[in-house]
Amino acid sequence: MRKYGKYSAEFKEFVTKQIVLDGHKMTDVCQRLDIPYDTLQKWVSAYRKKQKEAEKSARSQLLTATEYKEMYEAERKNHLELQEEVEILKKAMHIFTQEKK
Repeated sequence: MRKYGKYSAEFKEFVTKQIVLDGHKMTDVCQRLDIPYDTLQKWVSAYRKKQKEAEKSARSQLLTATEYKEMYEAERKNHLELQEEVEILKKAMHIFTQEKK
């Protein structure tokens, strides 16, 4: 007789890792641990989805050399433009603060 109930998150992760990472067959794990096949299938699917999202997130955080160079050049150009604006404002301030003779 099977007991249908809630399983802890740690247990679910342990079981899914046996299948996904260690290569155990789902049918064998179902029989050994007395877990319904469709339940185990859902766990494995959710685990794989979570893994893919983690990989995608990790990839999006890494920059290629070209992306880094483009970002650096854009920042450098922006910095030079700001410096130029500051110089113009300094000259304008100097002109407007001089006493009229």
